[in-house]
Amino acid sequence: MTVVIALGANLLVALAKTVASILTGSASMVAEAAHSWADFGNEIFLLVADRRSVRERDEPHPLGYGREAYVWSMFAAFGVFTAGAVVSVLHGIQQLTVPERGTDYLVNYLVLVVAFVLEGISFSQAFRTARAGGKRRGQGTAYFALTSSNATLRAVFAEDSAALVGLVLAFAGILLHQLTGLAVFDAAGSIAIGLLLGVVAIVLIDRNRRFLVGEVPDAKLRGEVLTRILSHPDVDRVTFLFMEYVGPARLLIVAAVDFTGNQAESDVAETLRKVENVIEEDEHVERAVLTLSTADQPSLAPPAV
Repeated sequence: MTVVIALGANLLVALAKTVASILTGSASMVAEAAHSWADFGNEIFLLVADRRSVRERDEPHPLGYGREAYVWSMFAAFGVFTAGAVVSVLHGIQQLTVPERGTDYLVNYLVLVVAFVLEGISFSQAFRTARAGGKRRGQGTAYFALTSSNATLRAVFAEDSAALVGLVLAFAGILLHQLTGLAVFDAAGSIAIGLLLGVVAIVLIDRNRRFLVGEVPDAKLRGEVLTRILSHPDVDRVTFLFMEYVGPARLLIVAAVDFTGNQAESDVAETLRKVENVIEEDEHVERAVLTLSTADQPSLAPPAV
């Protein structure tokens, strides 16, 4: 739902900014139009990411398709950089050397206000989702959005935040142009928007890279999983625990456990499968793999309450 709202908002905003940039020749508005068209294209990538990443695991992909979300989100981040940042900076530099004076400031202001409202609606949806997730994890809203395994939420939150800041920069550039008669301020607004988009793109690319190569959850979630495994009546202790995100809110869990009592070898294998199945009942667990501990391995202590 977050992506659909953002997609609709970006389409309307991109059309309005494009018309305004043609009518006024404002460099800042050209940058904003490029930004919105980049965002619109990126939302399509994010829709593909959402749909492809939720497919059930199969024989060729025993850990599921969750990492598809990071691949398509990476494409979207590159789109922000190329179609947004590069175009905005280059156009701003061009306007510095061959300045074009805007002809209708009112059109620009009206479009920017409408865009701010629409972008604000999209951002508020992403903000509410991030705030709810942050509360569950005991984290701040922005920190949760940035570090969350949900690539779509992170992209929408970051891009909509940049969109709102970009609108302020565009407004400032156009206003200073009008007040001083110097088109350099309008061009500077375009360059500033491009640099902002470049930073956002690099951050998003880096975050998706981290999840593609393997990102482990924080200590709090690790402690919760360890406590849950130890709560199983057949588990006496856990000596090894490895967790890694294999998709948005989807975990691979590998653990070494020691069972209560002295079970026969055939019973141990059956118990292992039973505990794995119990762990995989959690919607956030893609795969659980358990093995037996050796007697000399130290036990992992559950987190203090």
